[in-house]
Amino acid sequence: MEMGVMREMMVFLFTILLIMQRGDGQLVENFYSSTCPNVESIVNRVVSTKFSQTFITVPATLRLFFHDCFIVGCDASVLIQSPNGDAEKDAPDNLSLAGDGFDTVVQAKQAVEAQCPGVVSCADILAIAARDVVVLAGGAPFSVELGRRDGLVSRASSVKGNLPEPTFNLDELNQMFAKHGLSQIDMIALSGAHTLGFSHCDRFANRIYSFSSSSPVDPSLDPAYAQQLMQSCPRNVDPQIAINMDPVTPRTFDNMYYQNLVAGKGLFTSDQVLFTDASSQPTVNDFARNPLDFNAAFATAMRKLGRVGVKTGNQGEIRRDCTAFN
Repeated sequence: MEMGVMREMMVFLFTILLIMQRGDGQLVENFYSSTCPNVESIVNRVVSTKFSQTFITVPATLRLFFHDCFIVGCDASVLIQSPNGDAEKDAPDNLSLAGDGFDTVVQAKQAVEAQCPGVVSCADILAIAARDVVVLAGGAPFSVELGRRDGLVSRASSVKGNLPEPTFNLDELNQMFAKHGLSQIDMIALSGAHTLGFSHCDRFANRIYSFSSSSPVDPSLDPAYAQQLMQSCPRNVDPQIAINMDPVTPRTFDNMYYQNLVAGKGLFTSDQVLFTDASSQPTVNDFARNPLDFNAAFATAMRKLGRVGVKTGNQGEIRRDCTAFN
């Protein structure tokens, strides 16, 4: 009897192992252990080379991951190029995505295909690359769950209203992130990615020129920082002009973003509200004081974000070319 029970247990465990390796319904860290064991090192080499060529690779790749996952899930649908200009990347909210992020994933996919053809999804490569750029910029390493498959749909019409806006208040931010199973702490941690990258002046011009009838400048802005923004972004400035989102350590992934919020130096309304709203302020204060707390929360939130709307098992496909459906 005991041997029979043991045999059934062994069959059950073996079945579970097979399911985990196939990725049916869930992601696992060692998904490619038998099919492409060097995938993470291959991607890392490409990402490191791109990073050595231009720092923009870092914020561009990280932002690309966010924008992909928030629209119909983490399935690399944002990478699709449409001859009709109607794919996700063509939506107005995605036109500012820097080309270096796309290029990083395409190059990494080509390198992976050379060693493991038809095995690794573009969605997984993007997830690995997003982690790698954080580490290259000084962030703490974390493990990435894998097993995603690439989506079969990419529509510009699915983007509008599904990405956070720079004018959002805390309730609006929480509602948008909650749709994807992300908590307020996850949202605040992921907002810390604004310690990297840049923004065009028109995304925050209202805060320095037309905030309200009684105060053209947002009173939650540090006055000296507001003056700095005005100098960098005068009225009717060239729309191509962009400034660093973190005025202190713009090329380092650290907790300075939260220190900036405490000092009234959040660039967007959706940044500064994290400190001015009483319900989120304690978390901002914690992350500003304790980089280890921020790093841990960011890693947790990135893993949760990476599970949003994933296609696994027999869903989707493994694209040969990240920019086109098979």
